[in-house]
Amino acid sequence: MTSVARLCALAAFFWFVLFSPWTAPRVNFWLFMAMATAVLSAAGLWLQRDRLREIYAFNPSHVLIGLASALVLYAVFLAGNLVSTQIFQFAKPEIADIYSTRAQASPLTIGLLLLFWVGPAEEIFWRGFVQERLYAKCGRTGGCIAASLIYAAVHVFGFNVMLFMASLVCGLFWGGLYLKYRSVWPGLISHAVWDVLIFVVIPVQ
Repeated sequence: MTSVARLCALAAFFWFVLFSPWTAPRVNFWLFMAMATAVLSAAGLWLQRDRLREIYAFNPSHVLIGLASALVLYAVFLAGNLVSTQIFQFAKPEIADIYSTRAQASPLTIGLLLLFWVGPAEEIFWRGFVQERLYAKCGRTGGCIAASLIYAAVHVFGFNVMLFMASLVCGLFWGGLYLKYRSVWPGLISHAVWDVLIFVVIPVQ
């Protein structure tokens, strides 16, 4: 089993604990998410240590791209929330269930974790490690799609259709940013800012 498969299996275990109805009530979502993303991102950085300069090449334009793309993605989710809650009866309660984790920490704590820890760490692992490693096996486009599908798949343990679809859309969006700009930075900034917008600043519910 390759390092990608091992770490994706570990991620699946972490996400099972975070989202499954058998384990989620027993853990603090934000503390466990901080731990899980720290372990995964640290492993990804270590295994990619010979290529960090290439994968994390920074251009000042990445800041603007990240901020603008976060706003675009937020607009997509705002529209998606309006449409899905009109079409599907399960959409509103499932979205409310996603937001229920906000009761486990203060808005300030959640915002700081998402902006400076969880969002960046997820990009380091899922794009900077998983997607980058899959390029060698699946090609650039295939690696982006495969990594996005794995990212969405680990969210199935919540048995929440809206969570799965949101994860798939986000995975393809941030995966596309990494595919286009060949740097983790645009997606990292976009992910961190979008997380804070959607969970703390302007939640859709």
